[in-house]
Amino acid sequence: MSTQNKAILFDRDGTLNVDVDYLYRQEDFCWMPEAVNALLWLKQKGYELYVVTNQSGIARGYYTLEDMQRLHKYMNDELKKYGTEIKKFYFCPHLKDGKIKEFAVDCSCRKPKPGMILQCLQENNLLAENCVVIGDKQRDLGSAEQAGVKGYLYQGGSLLEFVKKIGL
Repeated sequence: MSTQNKAILFDRDGTLNVDVDYLYRQEDFCWMPEAVNALLWLKQKGYELYVVTNQSGIARGYYTLEDMQRLHKYMNDELKKYGTEIKKFYFCPHLKDGKIKEFAVDCSCRKPKPGMILQCLQENNLLAENCVVIGDKQRDLGSAEQAGVKGYLYQGGSLLEFVKKIGL
């Protein structure tokens, strides 16, 4: 794989799907407006698609790692019906004060720290200058900045129109 590949790293909740507190159930999942069309359009433009998402609900004991993985599989199964997919989901299950001991740590991957983005770049042989982070919170942009990746703040509406407007 070449470092010339270009990629979009999406936050999940509030960016790709409607932000439901501690989402893990398929029946509570709903795509943001034109999210699937945006992902298709970006794939056609040659972008690899990734997700970088804080999932503190795991450390809080609200749901399990397996629950989250089932939801991510569901998302990709839905996307495959349209001819696209998320190449990989990067997630942070940690929360320093979490009640599940194995995840109650102060980590380097919880946004706004850059750990997930840096891991994605390294594992996929991507150059920061060929990547973009799109998220709905300042912490998404903070993690992007620390990783040397351009970040864009999505504040709702058509995700397809948003990615076109920012020049992707």
